[in-house]
Amino acid sequence: MDYLIGVDLGTTSTKAVLFDTKGKVIASANHGYPLYRDTPDMAEEDLDEIMRAFTEAVQEVAAKAVDGQILGVSFSSAMHSLIAFDENWQPLTRVITWADNRAVKYTEKLRSTGVGQEIYSKTGTPIHPMAPLSKLLWLKNEQPAIYKQAAHYLGIKEYIFHKLFGVNRMDISIASGTGMLNIFDLDWDAQALEVTGVRKEQMPEPVSPYTIERGLDEARANALGLDPETAFVYGAGDGPLSNLGVNAIQPGVAAVTIGTSGAIRVVTDRPKIDPKGRTFTYALDKDHWVIGGPVNNGGDVLRWARDNMFDAEKSTADLLGMDSYDLMTEIAGRVPAGADGLLFHPYLGGERAPIWDANARGSFFGLTHIHTRAHMVRSVMEGIIFNIYMVALALEEVAGSLKSIQATGGFARSPLWRQMMADIFEQTVTVPKAFESGALAATVMAQKALGLVDNLEVIGDMIGESNDYAPQPENYEVYRALTPIFIRLSRQLQPEYANIADFQRKYVHTGKQSK
Repeated sequence: MDYLIGVDLGTTSTKAVLFDTKGKVIASANHGYPLYRDTPDMAEEDLDEIMRAFTEAVQEVAAKAVDGQILGVSFSSAMHSLIAFDENWQPLTRVITWADNRAVKYTEKLRSTGVGQEIYSKTGTPIHPMAPLSKLLWLKNEQPAIYKQAAHYLGIKEYIFHKLFGVNRMDISIASGTGMLNIFDLDWDAQALEVTGVRKEQMPEPVSPYTIERGLDEARANALGLDPETAFVYGAGDGPLSNLGVNAIQPGVAAVTIGTSGAIRVVTDRPKIDPKGRTFTYALDKDHWVIGGPVNNGGDVLRWARDNMFDAEKSTADLLGMDSYDLMTEIAGRVPAGADGLLFHPYLGGERAPIWDANARGSFFGLTHIHTRAHMVRSVMEGIIFNIYMVALALEEVAGSLKSIQATGGFARSPLWRQMMADIFEQTVTVPKAFESGALAATVMAQKALGLVDNLEVIGDMIGESNDYAPQPENYEVYRALTPIFIRLSRQLQPEYANIADFQRKYVHTGKQSK
């Protein structure tokens, strides 16, 4: 039997999944690492910890490939990371992740000048602290010694390829999320380089996602449990691959993913730019462009609700061997749709789409004496979906109406959450029963790179069974009434986000109290 390994490089863990060539999961391994938040707005990872997790995860699943050959390893990777290296390829920083907001001041300045919109119109990446474009401005201004010493800039996947093969390359899918790549000529944008002060030779070579590297040295091959000539395929960003992984690559078919963060995306055959700057345009490959919007606040917000409002239930669930989220969502299910008029804006970590405001903060609105913890957790779950729906409205302006929704990510395990999405969107939501969509999509790209398949559409035969959730009239009528309030309120609060964020930076993190 022939096998392929899909590697999913995530924000807090790396997963390796062993598939056969028909897309059947043979084995999987998941190894975690911390996200360092040592200072306000910081969100970094450690290079050695990620490399160790990658090596151990691949080795673990490679050992399960008995009586056969591993044809290739391919990658789905978190986007927008940045690492600076000196001329000898020694790292000068940890991995600065998409969730890092320290560049907010320089991002706002760039947006206010109009230059930001010019760069966005060529790169397709909204001007936001998540993007390496903004991170480079932060390094230039806040870490000048590192900036002057830096000779190379990579992301986490590119670092792994450099360690394994000594190459300096970045696939166009990851590159299209840097804010530095001109998505129309697929090369580093001259204006973005000028604004950041970065030279083209400091950036990696943009290559096709189907590019193959071979020739592991003996020590690396042994550590990974692979033949030295195993093909390593670059693959793509986790966002674009999420669409492929649920077979949402036809026009009007939206993929919604809610994991730690979230996104909604559709695929077109060419780049499309939003004149209002609300949506991204990232490459899956040169013939498939993913238009959509990412949100910072997904499952991590539900985790916050669990840890801060349902601590006793969490302990009970642990004792009973239950999933604490299942118990919490069962409690939320006792409350009617709309949580009796309690709304929650889920901006605990700032927000990307649809408001693109790193200073955004969360809030409950409509609290009365009748509301309980059950109402609050239901409103948290609904608020995350309302926010995704706001992104969908912007997406339809750019890419056309949505015909159907394919849902994946941790939230898709919750029947209550799935039904909420169907009701709020008033669309049937299809949820594949297989959850390894990113890693599967990466291996399909590997099969195309290796000439085993002719096109990406073959993934439709690999996904298997799915569940459909139809909107329920008694629920969507309630949501129709609440949605405009949610949207108007998000706009009305926005002028105060910077003020409350400045207050928190000044007092909360220093231990000072207001007088």
